[in-house]
Amino acid sequence: MAEVEDFLTKEQEQKLIQTIKVAEKNTSGEIRVHIEKASDKPPIDRALEVFHLLKMNETQLKNGVLLYVAIESKQFAIIGDEGIHNKVTSSFWDTTKEIVLSHFAKKEFAKGLELGILEVGEKLKNYFPYQTNDTNELSDEISKG
Repeated sequence: MAEVEDFLTKEQEQKLIQTIKVAEKNTSGEIRVHIEKASDKPPIDRALEVFHLLKMNETQLKNGVLLYVAIESKQFAIIGDEGIHNKVTSSFWDTTKEIVLSHFAKKEFAKGLELGILEVGEKLKNYFPYQTNDTNELSDEISKG
């Protein structure tokens, strides 16, 4: 499974996009998933690069969260912009990462990402509740590199 396209089936990808929409429904926060083949950088460093490439740092309330996966390198990272990062404890990031990785270990990649997205959505909802004038600032599509 060295190809990015083989990591998730089309159906799994569509379900994750729907999960992002559901998770964002009650929050002004933004969630993205990025999948690429490999990286020779530490996962958190590469995730930060992707975060900026996707312009996730440009949300109004600085409340974007990225779930980053490099499949061949077997790397995963989750990062949030300063708005959310300043409100949650480091244990939130660790707990969410463990949820995802526990399913990855069982080769349940879509399930791990789904549960991670939902967990992030709950936290975002607590700190950044949906506003009536809220707009979806970032695409819900899964980006690939």
